[in-house]
Amino acid sequence: MRRYSIAAASAAILVAFFTSAQAETAEELVAKNLAARGGADKLAAIHSYVAKGEMRFPGDFRLAFSETRMRIDAKTGAVRIEASLQGLTVIQAYDGQNGWRVNPFEGRKDAERMGADEARALADEALIDGALLSARAKGSTVDYLGREDIDGTDAYKLRVTEPDGTVLTYYLDPDVFLEIKVIERRTIRGAEQETEYQFGDYELVSGVYFPFSIASGPKNSADNDKQIITIASAAANTDISPAIFAMPASPTAPSH
Repeated sequence: MRRYSIAAASAAILVAFFTSAQAETAEELVAKNLAARGGADKLAAIHSYVAKGEMRFPGDFRLAFSETRMRIDAKTGAVRIEASLQGLTVIQAYDGQNGWRVNPFEGRKDAERMGADEARALADEALIDGALLSARAKGSTVDYLGREDIDGTDAYKLRVTEPDGTVLTYYLDPDVFLEIKVIERRTIRGAEQETEYQFGDYELVSGVYFPFSIASGPKNSADNDKQIITIASAAANTDISPAIFAMPASPTAPSH
C-alpha cells in the first residue's frame, strides 16, 4: 500500500491527476472524484474490501475493529462490521436486503434484525464505491452547492439526495478532489439525525484510494467527542463467503 497525504500532495501529482483545478458542475466534480479515487476501471475491479484497525471512543476507550464489504451489483453491497473488547464482539451487518446486529455489551447474545431506517444506513456503508459515486445507479440526485471553507480549505460542496430522502453533503478537497468531510442527514425511527464524518490518511489499495482515518459524531460536535476509526491494514478482492453477511438463526429452545 502507498500512503497518500492530502496535505503533502505535490504539484506534480496534481497535474498528473487533473488538467484543470476548476469545476463548476456536479457532473465534472463527480468525474474528478472518480479519477482521484483511481478511476472507473480500477474501482469496478474491486469486488471485496476488508479493513482492520482500531475504533477509539471519547475517553480513550479502544476496540479492535474490522469491516468487510462485498459488491453485489452497481447499486448494492453487503457489509459486516465488528468491534471487539475483552472477548465480546459487537456485530452490525447488512446482507444486501436486511440489516442485523449482535450487541453483547447490552446483554444480547443473539442476533436481532434492524429496523428499515438503520438498515438503509448500513446499505450506504456497504457500497465500495461510496454513495457519491453510486448515486446514478441508485437513482440519487447530485447537486453542486458551490464552495465552503472547511478548516481553511475552500472545499467543493456536493449534495447527494437519495430516493428515501437521506441527504449526504460531500466536501471535496479543491486540489485532489477526495472527500474530506461528509454530513449525513437521515431519519431514524421518526427522528432526524445529522452525523458528520471527517476523512483523511488516504492509502492506495489495489489501485484505489480509501481513507484510513475516519472521525465521526453528531454534526458540530467537538473533535474530542468524535469516534475515530484508524485502519492499520486493508486488502481487496480476498475470498469472502456471502454467508458471513447473513443473519444467524436464533438458537432452538431445548425440548422438555
